[in-house]
Amino acid sequence: MSQINSLDQLKQFTTVVADTGDFESIRAYAPQDATTNPTLIFKAVQQPEYKHLLEKAVADNRNSQLSGSALHRKVIDDLLIAFGSEILSIVPGRVSTEVDARLSFDIEGTVEKARYLIGLYEKLDIPRERILIKIASTWEGAQAAAACEKEGIKCNLTLLFSLPQAIACAESGVCLISPFVGRIYDYFKATTGKEFQGADDPGVQSVQRIFTYYKKFGYSTQVMGASFRNSGQIRHLAGCDLLTISPDLLKELQDSTVPVVPQLDAASADKSDLEKIPMDEKTFRWMLNEDAMATDKLADGIRKFAADIVQLEQIVARSF
Repeated sequence: MSQINSLDQLKQFTTVVADTGDFESIRAYAPQDATTNPTLIFKAVQQPEYKHLLEKAVADNRNSQLSGSALHRKVIDDLLIAFGSEILSIVPGRVSTEVDARLSFDIEGTVEKARYLIGLYEKLDIPRERILIKIASTWEGAQAAAACEKEGIKCNLTLLFSLPQAIACAESGVCLISPFVGRIYDYFKATTGKEFQGADDPGVQSVQRIFTYYKKFGYSTQVMGASFRNSGQIRHLAGCDLLTISPDLLKELQDSTVPVVPQLDAASADKSDLEKIPMDEKTFRWMLNEDAMATDKLADGIRKFAADIVQLEQIVARSF
């Protein structure tokens, strides 16, 4: 009798999400949901097999009344929806589509973009229940998400590195958050020169703390660990609500039969000594300011996603 592989074991108690824009990878590992971001889309459109999606988005807008940067943004929005709709033909659940990172401090702009993206999906008869709008977990992002959720637009708050970000998102009633395990690990490895493994990994510890806080205080927002550097991080977060995993790590888990057992348990959260933190804008900004890692990685993440959008716009501009 063959052993169950580690990926299938994980799927028994955690919703597995594919972190990729590559359709074949999604088919190969049969995840429930999939997530994309500007970096993944930027990489994908440079591959021959996805060139037709970019060409169609450009062709559909050749007679547009728009011009310049407004036209390029329109093409990119159409491209995001094209990727999202293709992914939804593969996965049974949801796809996350990201708002332009340059709107990370713009509440009204983020809400407007979220409504627009949802509208594009609905024109394709894709119900909003299958879409998560990804927004950076700044204070403004959390407030924009609160407005979106009230309109039935489900949100995934990304670039999350700290408890105050997680609390602000939960109190805004967002559907789920994506704490970035790997980037936290990267920061502490670079600043301390140490290698972290298993339960000692600061990225793993951050997600464990957030998960415990949410369950102890009864928040409905789900936790989706993201940005993994190795399968050990994934194994130590087994039992988390969701985990979004890159194709290479999905393959590693599928090729392994190492036992995977739940490490996070909602039922045990009540035993935690965590205390509830009242969260307002002043508290959020102060707590984030006092966390050098979170401050650094949030700003760095926004800059990198914005840079990839700019590069995507340049590719679009050359297509006309």
